[in-house]
Amino acid sequence: MVVGGAQVNPERPVRTLAEPAGYEEEIKKSRFVCYAARADDPEEAMLFLESVKDPSATHNCWAYKIGPAYRFSDDGEPGGTAGQPILRAIEGHGLDNVIVVVTRHFGGIKLGAGGLARAYGGMAAECLRRARIIELQPQRRLRIEIPYALSAKLYPLLAAAGARRLGEAYASDHLVWEVEVDAARVSELEAALRDASKGSVRVQTLE
Repeated sequence: MVVGGAQVNPERPVRTLAEPAGYEEEIKKSRFVCYAARADDPEEAMLFLESVKDPSATHNCWAYKIGPAYRFSDDGEPGGTAGQPILRAIEGHGLDNVIVVVTRHFGGIKLGAGGLARAYGGMAAECLRRARIIELQPQRRLRIEIPYALSAKLYPLLAAAGARRLGEAYASDHLVWEVEVDAARVSELEAALRDASKGSVRVQTLE
């Protein structure tokens, strides 16, 4: 089992799963069942593992990759024959923020180290090949201070830039919005707000 860092790079798009995926196959009388899903942090990955692992199975092997963070488990299989091949399948598909769990019900025929690695890696690769992939754009959170009189005029500019309003607060002489927007469109939104308000809007990047 190996653990890496814990932060996702906010500067690049992330290829991940649009929805959970599954795949099942019998290999030399052992039944292998694979589940894969998006996970945005290690806690979410572990919750998914707990939800799909089968206590009655011989092994529940898994791996996740979340930015530079990664972790894997052979769950009793010989070292390097399960978790690492699963992780390599995730990396081979160019995916991130993903956990894959491969469950094995032993059928009586030993596969050997090479056979196990091919089975676990192949199950993960085939499950991911069948999954629907999406690309997530890096996001920025902004704090925007707006004169009350301009809120109705400026609100449509958020939608035009694809921004999502996360919260709203009220100060003595202005309204405060917290929004999330694609990093590539921050300058566009700032320029639109500045032009429409004649420079009276203040924008602060939160992350």
